[in-house]
Amino acid sequence: MTLRDRAGIEGARRIVVKVGSSSISGDAAFRIDTIVAAIAQAHARGTEVVLVSSGAIATAIPFLDLGGRPNDLATQQAAAAVGQNVLMWRYQTSLDRFTILAGQVLLTAGDLENPTHRSNARRALDRLLGLRILPIVNENDTVATHEIRFGDNDRLAALVAVLIGADGLVLLSDIESLYTRPPDEPGALPIDTVEFGDDLAGFEFGSVVVNSVGTGGAATKVSAARLAAASGIGVLVTSADLIAEALAGEQIGTWFAPDPTVQPLTATGVLRTTPGA
Repeated sequence: MTLRDRAGIEGARRIVVKVGSSSISGDAAFRIDTIVAAIAQAHARGTEVVLVSSGAIATAIPFLDLGGRPNDLATQQAAAAVGQNVLMWRYQTSLDRFTILAGQVLLTAGDLENPTHRSNARRALDRLLGLRILPIVNENDTVATHEIRFGDNDRLAALVAVLIGADGLVLLSDIESLYTRPPDEPGALPIDTVEFGDDLAGFEFGSVVVNSVGTGGAATKVSAARLAAASGIGVLVTSADLIAEALAGEQIGTWFAPDPTVQPLTATGVLRTTPGA
């Protein structure tokens, strides 16, 4: 189904939710319980949810006494191996309250570029959802290199949403919505809705932000949202603290309306278009 607006998220058949490192690592690790509780509510309604979660490297930093995010690839890969294990344990411990089982899915850019690997990934995700398991997806940082990375998990989330034919994509951020310019600058205004095809050239979303725990920023979310919207998937960008409201279809955040002439992929991966489009 194609979501006409954010209110449709509550009744969606299949949703992808993405959360970044800064929202769930370090002092923010408590937010995992908040995210899991909201996903469990959607799960109880019958919605199929895929969670794309950053945070493996950030989670490992205190355990490895690194003092900050490592810069060299080998240490990043080692940290990801340790952090992914801890991150999944935290998610599963929280999910146990709702008797929901998680399944770990690690992908590289090559997996979604190779037709065979792409088909295998889609089949695995479909089967996990069919078994009522929560797939938790992350980039496979232990084997990925700078040359074959997605670039950021916002893009990964958009590609996964397209891959599985999701009805909607929720990109969780540190602020409630996107703004016309950086929100700490004078004159910054929240953006309620971006209609498909809207010209965003006049807005200042800024470049990718690299901080002590991860990469991302408004620009990556806009790019990912437009990628998904072009495939017929409605996208909501909002705060991680408002995930329950987001999945309940409340009037929050910034909504990217999908291309009305395109529907999400079918379960077999065949793109459907509206008759006459």
